[in-house]
Amino acid sequence: MKTETPSLADVLEALAAIQADVARLGDRIAALETHQARPAPAAPPVAKLAEPLSDEVVLIIGAVIAAYLGKKAHIRQIQLLGSAAWAQQGRVTIQASHALSTARSQP
Repeated sequence: MKTETPSLADVLEALAAIQADVARLGDRIAALETHQARPAPAAPPVAKLAEPLSDEVVLIIGAVIAAYLGKKAHIRQIQLLGSAAWAQQGRVTIQASHALSTARSQP
Protein backbone atom coordinates (compact mmCIF):
# COMPACT_ATOMS: atom_id res chain seq x y z
CA MET A 1 0.00 0.00 0.00
CA LYS A 2 1.57 3.24 -1.17
CA THR A 3 0.71 6.60 0.30
CA GLU A 4 0.78 9.63 -1.93
CA THR A 5 2.65 12.68 -0.83
CA PRO A 6 0.44 15.74 -1.23
CA SER A 7 1.76 18.41 -3.50
CA LEU A 8 2.52 21.90 -2.32
CA ALA A 9 -0.52 23.19 -4.22
CA ASP A 10 -2.81 20.76 -2.37
CA VAL A 11 -1.39 21.82 0.99
CA LEU A 12 -1.78 25.53 0.15
CA GLU A 13 -5.36 24.93 -1.02
CA ALA A 14 -6.24 23.11 2.20
CA LEU A 15 -4.59 25.86 4.26
CA ALA A 16 -6.60 28.53 2.43
CA ALA A 17 -9.82 26.61 3.10
CA ILE A 18 -8.97 26.32 6.81
CA GLN A 19 -8.19 30.04 7.00
CA ALA A 20 -11.53 30.86 5.36
CA ASP A 21 -13.36 28.62 7.86
CA VAL A 22 -11.56 30.27 10.80
CA ALA A 23 -12.44 33.74 9.49
CA ARG A 24 -16.10 32.71 9.07
CA LEU A 25 -16.19 31.29 12.60
CA GLY A 26 -14.65 34.52 13.93
CA ASP A 27 -17.44 36.51 12.30
CA ARG A 28 -20.07 34.23 13.85
CA ILE A 29 -18.50 34.57 17.29
CA ALA A 30 -18.44 38.36 16.97
CA ALA A 31 -22.12 38.36 16.00
CA LEU A 32 -23.02 36.13 18.95
CA GLU A 33 -21.06 38.30 21.37
CA THR A 34 -22.86 41.46 20.22
CA HIS A 35 -26.19 39.64 20.50
CA GLN A 36 -25.31 38.48 24.02
CA ALA A 37 -24.18 41.97 25.07
CA ARG A 38 -27.74 43.28 24.71
CA PRO A 39 -29.51 43.73 28.04
CA ALA A 40 -31.83 40.92 29.02
CA PRO A 41 -35.54 41.68 29.07
CA ALA A 42 -36.87 42.78 32.43
CA ALA A 43 -38.57 40.21 34.62
CA PRO A 44 -42.35 40.39 34.64
CA PRO A 45 -43.71 42.43 37.53
CA VAL A 46 -44.90 40.56 40.59
CA ALA A 47 -48.63 40.82 41.06
CA LYS A 48 -49.64 42.74 44.17
CA LEU A 49 -52.37 41.43 46.41
CA ALA A 50 -55.64 43.30 46.22
CA GLU A 51 -56.04 43.09 50.00
CA PRO A 52 -53.51 42.61 52.81
CA LEU A 53 -53.15 39.25 54.51
CA SER A 54 -55.19 38.74 57.63
CA ASP A 55 -53.55 38.24 61.01
CA GLU A 56 -54.70 34.61 61.07
CA VAL A 57 -52.92 33.85 57.78
CA VAL A 58 -49.72 35.48 59.04
CA LEU A 59 -49.92 33.40 62.25
CA ILE A 60 -50.41 30.22 60.25
CA ILE A 61 -47.43 31.02 58.03
CA GLY A 62 -45.36 31.72 61.15
CA ALA A 63 -46.40 28.39 62.70
CA VAL A 64 -45.46 26.51 59.54
CA ILE A 65 -42.06 28.19 59.43
CA ALA A 66 -41.47 27.46 63.13
CA ALA A 67 -42.40 23.80 62.60
CA TYR A 68 -40.07 23.55 59.63
CA LEU A 69 -37.10 25.31 61.25
CA GLY A 70 -37.63 23.93 64.73
CA LYS A 71 -37.53 27.40 66.29
CA LYS A 72 -39.57 30.57 66.14
CA ALA A 73 -38.60 32.89 63.32
CA HIS A 74 -39.43 36.57 62.98
CA ILE A 75 -41.44 37.22 59.83
CA ARG A 76 -40.26 40.46 58.26
CA GLN A 77 -41.97 40.26 54.90
CA ILE A 78 -44.38 38.00 53.08
CA GLN A 79 -44.43 38.22 49.31
CA LEU A 80 -46.62 36.19 46.98
CA LEU A 81 -44.63 34.95 44.00
CA GLY A 82 -46.23 33.32 41.00
CA SER A 83 -43.95 30.83 39.34
CA ALA A 84 -44.39 28.12 36.76
CA ALA A 85 -41.52 26.23 38.41
CA TRP A 86 -43.77 25.10 41.28
CA ALA A 87 -46.38 23.76 38.87
CA GLN A 88 -43.75 22.00 36.78
CA GLN A 89 -42.16 20.39 39.83
CA GLY A 90 -45.58 19.19 40.95
CA ARG A 91 -46.19 17.57 37.59
CA VAL A 92 -42.75 15.94 37.65
CA THR A 93 -43.43 14.51 41.12
CA ILE A 94 -46.79 13.11 40.10
CA GLN A 95 -45.45 11.58 36.89
CA ALA A 96 -42.46 10.09 38.70
CA SER A 97 -44.77 8.41 41.21
CA HIS A 98 -46.36 6.25 38.50
CA ALA A 99 -44.58 2.92 38.40
CA LEU A 100 -44.05 1.97 34.79
CA SER A 101 -43.36 -1.67 34.21
CA THR A 102 -40.86 -2.42 31.48
CA ALA A 103 -41.43 -6.17 31.62
CA ARG A 104 -44.24 -7.23 29.31
CA SER A 105 -46.45 -10.13 30.14
CA GLN A 106 -46.35 -12.92 27.63
CA PRO A 107 -49.59 -14.60 26.50
